[in-house]
Amino acid sequence: MSGATLLAPEGIAGAELRVEGESYKHLFRARRLAVGDRLRVTDGRGGARQAEVARIDRSAAVLTLREEAPANEPAVALDLLVPTLRPERASWMVEKATEIGVRAVHFLHTERAPRHFGAGTLDRLRRVAAAALEQCHGARLPEITGPHEWRDVAPLTAGATVRWVLDPEAAVAAGWGSAAATAALLIGPEGGWSAAERAELQGAGWRAVGLGRRILRTETAAVVGAAALVLRAEIDPGASSG
Repeated sequence: MSGATLLAPEGIAGAELRVEGESYKHLFRARRLAVGDRLRVTDGRGGARQAEVARIDRSAAVLTLREEAPANEPAVALDLLVPTLRPERASWMVEKATEIGVRAVHFLHTERAPRHFGAGTLDRLRRVAAAALEQCHGARLPEITGPHEWRDVAPLTAGATVRWVLDPEAAVAAGWGSAAATAALLIGPEGGWSAAERAELQGAGWRAVGLGRRILRTETAAVVGAAALVLRAEIDPGASSG
C-alpha cells in the first residue's frame, strides 16, 4: 500500500473517486502511483477509507473506495486560540498543530497583539493544514478562523469541557487536571496578558497552566501545549473533565 493520503470527498465502499489537478500531479506524476496501488482517502471530517487505483489517464485518475481505514485522530477534541501572528509564523504553527491533531485554530486580538491578517492569509493557512493532514495521515482538517475580537473568546469555547490558558506565572504541574473529551487552550501574546485580561479569564473559570521557566514564542507555546494535552488524553482516554 502507498504511504500517501488523499484529502477528498468521502464515499461508500465500491464508489469511484476522480482525482485531478494538483492531487493528480502529486500522486501520479511525482509519486508515480500505478493501477492496483492502494492509498488512504480522508474526507477531512474524521472519516477515512482505503482506495485502489482503478484507472489512470493523461490528466486524471479514478480510485475505487474500499474498506474503512483508521482515523488516527486524538482522544481529545482540542481547539487552539492564538493571538494573530505574522503569516510565516502562523503557517508553521498551523502545520504543526494539524500534525498533532487539533480540531480548530482560532486567531484573535489581544491587548498586546492586535495584528490583522492580509488578504488571502486564511486561505493559505488552510492549504497548509490540508497538506499537513495528508502528510500525517489524520482524518480531520482543522477549522481555521479569525482574527476574532477578544469578546468572541466565550462563544468560541462554549462547548469545551475544560478550558486552559497558558500563563508564564502559573506553576507547571498545577491546573492541568485530567484529560477531557473536548477542550480549549488559549495562548497568550509574547507581551503577556494584561491585568484586565488575566482577571477576566480567571473570573470566567479558565485554568492557568505553565510550560516551564522559559518564555516561549507564541507559536512554540501553542505547539508544546497542544502536544501535552493530546498526549494526556491518549494516556487517559477515559477521563472526562478533571
